[in-house]
Amino acid sequence: MIERRVTIGWADGLHARPASIFVRAAMATGVPVTIARRDGAPVNAASLLAVLTLGAEGGEEVVLASGAEDTAAAREAVDRLARLVSEGLEELPETV
Repeated sequence: MIERRVTIGWADGLHARPASIFVRAAMATGVPVTIARRDGAPVNAASLLAVLTLGAEGGEEVVLASGAEDTAAAREAVDRLARLVSEGLEELPETV
């Protein structure tokens, strides 16, 4: 299992626009990824409704994980999503 703990860089947390950006990036990786609040149940990172229901706030730590085989591609996918969340990017980076 691949796991990264990251602090949400969007000031307002994973509300509609950032959640949409994050979900599109998660879907683009082609790797199954989950996101969870610290000590919370993980949800599918490729589901907008699931990500919105987390209610994750800015500055809060979340856990990104993938149960996919530990390959370079899977690690890279989780690392890219972690960067997107931690930097609070307003657009999808071209490398996602």
